[in-house]
Amino acid sequence: MRTKSIAFQVFALIVVVATLLSACGGGAVATEAPVVEAPATEAPAATEAPMATEAPVAADPIAALYEAAKAEGMLTTIALPRDWCNYEAVFNGFKAKYPGIEVNELNPGAGSGDEIEAIKANKNNPGPQAPDVIDVGLAFGPTAKADGLLQPYKVSTWDEIPDSAKDAEGYWYGDYYGVLAFEVNTVEVANPPAEYADLLKPEYNGQVALSGDPLTSNNAILTVWASGLSTGATGEDAAKAGLEFFKQLNESGNFVPIDGNSKSVGIGETPIMVDWNYNSMLNNVNLAGNPEIATIVPTKGSLAGVYVQAISAYAPHPNAAKLWMEYLYSDEGQLAWASGFCYPIRYNAMMAAGSIPADMAAQLPSTEGAFFPTIEEINAAKAIITEGWPTVVGVTVAAPAP
Repeated sequence: MRTKSIAFQVFALIVVVATLLSACGGGAVATEAPVVEAPATEAPAATEAPMATEAPVAADPIAALYEAAKAEGMLTTIALPRDWCNYEAVFNGFKAKYPGIEVNELNPGAGSGDEIEAIKANKNNPGPQAPDVIDVGLAFGPTAKADGLLQPYKVSTWDEIPDSAKDAEGYWYGDYYGVLAFEVNTVEVANPPAEYADLLKPEYNGQVALSGDPLTSNNAILTVWASGLSTGATGEDAAKAGLEFFKQLNESGNFVPIDGNSKSVGIGETPIMVDWNYNSMLNNVNLAGNPEIATIVPTKGSLAGVYVQAISAYAPHPNAAKLWMEYLYSDEGQLAWASGFCYPIRYNAMMAAGSIPADMAAQLPSTEGAFFPTIEEINAAKAIITEGWPTVVGVTVAAPAP
């Protein structure tokens, strides 16, 4: 399943659901308009009143952007499964609102690290394998900016994205967030686990999987860290404890080294998977009770994660990429994510404006008690986990069967 990578200061996000996360950044560098000297005109005769003129109507910048995007003809996304945070609704809404732009969806099962590598590998490739936009774990945004892989752009709703969830220059910006949970197929697992420690019980032999590869996936990396946090360890010690936890889980035979997804949970291939609560809840809706999926947020090691959007510095379709961002951060785009049980980054502003229907707001899962790590904390844990997984745990996480 798609994974994304790590971290950033979301503490501000928590004013329960208050301080959320980011949005997108500044576009092309503004240039000073040339000074044009107006030609002199004769003053009207004393008996002549100057003719009134209407103020010019300001052009709609989004309409102009749409025309430019249509001229490009395509938008290329990457690592966006349609059952992730209800991207199904996002894609459908964008296509309905902006017809004439083909959406090219690359590798839906990729992780945040894979998205970054795709930009690097296609710097000089204007073809369909070059992503225009990425949606990655929090910590991947600043790193990609530092590597010169992103271009700035600030959407029209920029001011409603919390400062703590965006790059001040507009290179990356938070989009949505949630909390890690156990996604459990209750037909296969009669007694669902409640805490990470329960996953070590013999009754879960051959049943526990990650959503993603801990070498590249934000989701999987944070899961390993969360398991360490559940032991009472903190910071980098928790990352090391997480590696030891998964070593034990693997040696016990409980760990299934498969990059799990909604299908592998539903068919019982990975009946227990650690994933974001919003994906688990949406999977339960989509499966309509066949089988019933339980979403369980452990009380020990409860960890929240924010994802961020960005535009590739080498985007073959930069105008389509900007239009995509405008849609994502409009009320329509934010509500599409909320319909998939994700907290949209403009949650606070939209709630204050009454823009989120009461029934939709009521279905959003609680984040109470979850730890929102900073970018620095995530990066420190990520370095330990990605370096230590091959030697400490010593198992390769493979893609699920097609």
